[in-house]
Amino acid sequence: MNLIKSTGTFGFYTIISRLLGYLRDILIAIFLGTSFLADVFFVAFRIPNTFRRLFAEGTFNAAFVPIYTSELIKGRSKSKKFAGEIFNLLFLFLFLLVLIIEIFMPIFVGLIAPGFTEDDKKIELAVNLTRIMFPFLFFVSLSSFFSAILNSHNKFAAASAAPIILNIILIAILIFGKILNDQLIYYLSYGVSLAGFLQLIFLYKFAYKFFSVKFDFNFKLPKEVKLFFKKLLPSIFSSGVTQINILVGTIIASFQASAVSYLYYADRIYQINLAIAGIAISVVILPKLSNFVQQNKKNKVSLIQNKALEFSMFLSLPASAALLIGSQEIISALFGYGSFKEVDVYNSAKALYFFSLGLPAFASIKVFSSFFFANKDTITPFYISLISVILNIVISIYFFRDIGFIIIPIATTISSWFNAITLFIFLRNQNLFKLNDIFFIKFFKIIFASVMMGLFFKYLILVFENQLMYYYGFKSFYLILSAILALIFYLLATYFIKAFNFKDLKLKY
Repeated sequence: MNLIKSTGTFGFYTIISRLLGYLRDILIAIFLGTSFLADVFFVAFRIPNTFRRLFAEGTFNAAFVPIYTSELIKGRSKSKKFAGEIFNLLFLFLFLLVLIIEIFMPIFVGLIAPGFTEDDKKIELAVNLTRIMFPFLFFVSLSSFFSAILNSHNKFAAASAAPIILNIILIAILIFGKILNDQLIYYLSYGVSLAGFLQLIFLYKFAYKFFSVKFDFNFKLPKEVKLFFKKLLPSIFSSGVTQINILVGTIIASFQASAVSYLYYADRIYQINLAIAGIAISVVILPKLSNFVQQNKKNKVSLIQNKALEFSMFLSLPASAALLIGSQEIISALFGYGSFKEVDVYNSAKALYFFSLGLPAFASIKVFSSFFFANKDTITPFYISLISVILNIVISIYFFRDIGFIIIPIATTISSWFNAITLFIFLRNQNLFKLNDIFFIKFFKIIFASVMMGLFFKYLILVFENQLMYYYGFKSFYLILSAILALIFYLLATYFIKAFNFKDLKLKY
């Protein structure tokens, strides 16, 4: 496996998906802005989408891949038997879960968005939309199973490309937004569930080479299956802690008008980088890392771990600097059209500013967690994540009344840094990870290059100050131009100070 090439493949399709997601969000911002309908739609969409991220973005992998890899070493028949047992139980559990929540949806939505319960119209609409969208959870969770099968065999393209389907369908619906008017949110909701079904079919087609579905609901669980389910819940919580923190933020933000929308738009921006700097790297390294841990190849394990963290910092630190410096201009250029007013830009930019402070931590959590998962330890990161979420809740609730929604990104960032640092300390104490000397040298060079790039990006923002104003029609062009120039500057800086080595492009791990 080539870490950079595999991450690049995963990252390429992820970027395509996120760019289409950005186009989708521009259209949503134009037609809905931060209105009453937008708040309701984002809450309804947040519920299945959070589960999608929890399952699809490495969380299911964390429990499945290490055990499946162990079975694969024993033989293909063993791995197929294990996978079949997991699929059947997962299918049955998800079907019952979706059925129960559909029946008790008013209670469920009331728990997720308690601020809506005071408005009958708002809560009724949220319940209806969530009911339409919730089957997406069933389809996308099963899709994650097939993604995990493909990832275990070092096939990353199809799994990372699948989310593109959702964005294409929603964009197609949004094109008719002016005609659909208030019915738009219903068509979008049906589109979400349809996209989930199509993703499932798409991924099964690619995974069929390694696994075919055979329904056999046998409730006698072998020890490997028991081990998987024992590790699944902790892995969902620990690997998906950033998404859980965001969901907690959504619950609290529902008490303030438009706050859910502000957080949603800010979340969309930094998630683009997190998808590569954290999620892609952690997904890509887990199969090989699990394999080398099984074979006790300590030098290989150490090499992958250090390179993974180095690459994560190489991607997340400059992105964090750029988002800190240009949060206002970025939100304005990307979403500041139609119903998305100047006050919406200002509030979403404030949220993005504080989220961006935590971006390296969000990425590190994904990478550090994968080191534990490769060793079949989901309990340690689970407890650390649990404390992190409690910290986030306490800070958010305590300060929300005084300073409003902005405490949510602040609390998320503080709790995420606590999580990342604690994970690192535990890894060191359990001798599961050790930083090598080369990492320290590269790390300080990356920091230097990121600071220099940040200053250059600030200079470009000042140069194009008039063209990046809210009312300027082509502001997105000047933002993209500035971003491309800043990226070129960063890559050249890292090349000349040797923070990035082109030999790594060909290095096999």
